[in-house]
Amino acid sequence: MIVLDASVLIGHLDRHDAHHETAKQRLLTVADRPFGASSITLAEIFVGPTRTGGLDAARAALRRLQVAELSLPPDAAERLAALHVETALKLPDCCVLLAAEATGGAVLTVDDRLAREAAARGLVA
Repeated sequence: MIVLDASVLIGHLDRHDAHHETAKQRLLTVADRPFGASSITLAEIFVGPTRTGGLDAARAALRRLQVAELSLPPDAAERLAALHVETALKLPDCCVLLAAEATGGAVLTVDDRLAREAAARGLVA
């Protein structure tokens, strides 16, 4: 399972985003594996399209990528708190790490800090 971060999804969905080409290339390199994103990550990436009336297009793009919504595990609150303390990452980024840990997956991101933390935990794509 490749757990997608909001940065790679936003970059992929918005052709004007500074990370569009990088996101597209990174997604292509792991396209043979299933994709997932935490519910929190999906909420993050739906904010812009909801604001601009493009939610249907964003949903359709995620369906084409076959991105599965990954629910947080029952003990998420404590695990997220621990990840936040250990990494100093924002909670949405901690949700990405937790989703990868919970699924035995790997993180795909264009965020350097999150990529370093994922690599330190052996959660790289």
